[in-house]
Amino acid sequence: MIDEHGEVRELTTDDLKTFERGENALPPSLRAKVGVRGSQKAPTKVPLSLRLSPQVVAAFKETGDGWQTRIDLVLSEWLKTHSPKELTV
Repeated sequence: MIDEHGEVRELTTDDLKTFERGENALPPSLRAKVGVRGSQKAPTKVPLSLRLSPQVVAAFKETGDGWQTRIDLVLSEWLKTHSPKELTV
């Protein structure tokens, strides 16, 4: 896709028609790795299932992306001055 001077030229509509989708253009060895996340070098959080009240979830979700991280921050801050043993359920 170069011009007569050896320079990269502007793509045309015909050029775009010859392109393959990314998943078709990649070799199988690389295609298997796309979208697969490797293990963390130093895991910092523990995955778990947690039940929260609908009001809490709604309030944090309204804050947008990162709402789960904000719940973690709130709990971390609370632990600086409190103990879970203080709570009765």
